[in-house]
Amino acid sequence: MRKQILFPFVLLIASFSLSSFVIPKNIQKKVAKEISKTFDVEDFDLQKVEISDEVNDQLVRKIKGEKLFKINANDKLIGYAFIDKAPSKTDEFDYLILLDSNLIIAKTKVLIYREDYGGEIGSKRWLKQFKGKTSKDKLKYQKDIMAISGATISASSMTIAVNTFLQNLAILHQNKVL
Repeated sequence: MRKQILFPFVLLIASFSLSSFVIPKNIQKKVAKEISKTFDVEDFDLQKVEISDEVNDQLVRKIKGEKLFKINANDKLIGYAFIDKAPSKTDEFDYLILLDSNLIIAKTKVLIYREDYGGEIGSKRWLKQFKGKTSKDKLKYQKDIMAISGATISASSMTIAVNTFLQNLAILHQNKVL
């Protein structure tokens, strides 16, 4: 009897886990808008970047599911998009990193922020600090990246997330994934 009740519950949890790798519609729209604005294109395609288990094992933080994409317009690579989540004080927020075709950060964007405080990390002025950074950069919160009063955890978390991505970017480039 217990197994009959437990099985549907486990199946439900597994389906949520698998669906978490698909970009939700509300985030897709925001990502599309940012790509259009950043690269000045109307029509483009996102192609998931496949990362082998061997390369993924080398990464600072594994990239699983639909998180890293090539951006193509008119059959030409124009850049890359990385979508992920980072922790805030009691929840997490969704963010986007756009790279140009030379693997330089073109834009960062907080897509969804779920806290009552600390939303200042979504300001264009603060996020501009990441623009132009490459895999050679190592960012330090409160030194290279300005602190934000009232958003210490989220601002530090975003800095760590970008740093981790830049470290992964170097590994992906060395392994000819990008």
